[in-house]
Amino acid sequence: MDFEPSEEHRELAALSARILTDRVTNQRLREIEGGAERFDPELWQELGKADVLGAALPAPEGGGLGLVEQCGVLVEIGRAVAPVPYLPSITAGASVLAEFGGTDHRRRWVAPAARGEVVLTAALAEPSADPRAPITRAERAGSDWVLTGEKTNVPVIGVVDLLLVPAMTARGPRVFPVEPRSPGLRISRQEVVDSDSEGHLELTGVKVPEAEVLGAGALEELLRRSAIGVCAHQVGVLSDALRRTAEHAAERVQFGRAIGSFQAVAQRLADAFIDVQAAQLTMWQAAWSAGEGLPCDTEVATAKFWAAEAGHRVAHTAVHVHGGVGLDLDHELHRYFVAAKRNEFALGGATTWLRRVGARLAAK
Repeated sequence: MDFEPSEEHRELAALSARILTDRVTNQRLREIEGGAERFDPELWQELGKADVLGAALPAPEGGGLGLVEQCGVLVEIGRAVAPVPYLPSITAGASVLAEFGGTDHRRRWVAPAARGEVVLTAALAEPSADPRAPITRAERAGSDWVLTGEKTNVPVIGVVDLLLVPAMTARGPRVFPVEPRSPGLRISRQEVVDSDSEGHLELTGVKVPEAEVLGAGALEELLRRSAIGVCAHQVGVLSDALRRTAEHAAERVQFGRAIGSFQAVAQRLADAFIDVQAAQLTMWQAAWSAGEGLPCDTEVATAKFWAAEAGHRVAHTAVHVHGGVGLDLDHELHRYFVAAKRNEFALGGATTWLRRVGARLAAK
């Protein structure tokens, strides 16, 4: 693989970083977190106007870049812990609709998503079920499909305009676009650790026309993109958490010395650096492989394992080295801690993904 990012990749990431640095301030984040949703509509519109949202979507609705460039944006969003749904709306939702949907999907949803006019998301998680084999059922009823089942932890549920809902048919899983106000769909809020809310869905006879159903392979791509996107966001979160912690260790004086000069602190920071590098390298390997259309199930599982395992260790190191302020809910570090923990368990924790790596190695 080629570890050198393209010029377009660097420019898109740099543009994202400039916008996020200007707009994502501690004061603005406190205002957002005091509301009903952890979502900044003004920042979302700004990213849309700057073509950050559309640049890495397929042409003609987008700029024609791909998953690797989207991961560059997600790293910057993670560094800023920015309250925008780039991962569910662009990396997962719009990208999969563009590839597996029809002309009407691209006109109604992909193009507006690229402009920041609508928000998309995917309902992947179910109680005690592997998202690759959903328990939610889809049965034919004339020219329609009827969905019955339950989904949990659906991102950005309070601002979403379209849900991609995987369900099992007699011939395997398919992905069904569902609007939030569809008859038979009941949505309730679930509070999560970073003052955001996710959604619990109950589907009772929700109808989806056959023409709306996405093509075969959509669920596999949706899961792959979602997992890699979580890893990219986690790399940004952990990178900036470590930077802030190292700066604190260099400035905080105890017993007449900077605490970073103590061997125990220095060793923990060194271990955290190795963890961040491992998460970063495995994420880029998975993203590049997926972007090139190569088989990459093991690479994705490896990257998600490191995002979870490293996320746990680095988040706790950051809190411990910061001492008392690391426990302060009003301190900026707390956002990085809860973001890292949320990414750690998204789509399954470290053990889930390590088992997938082991199963694939055993099969060989």
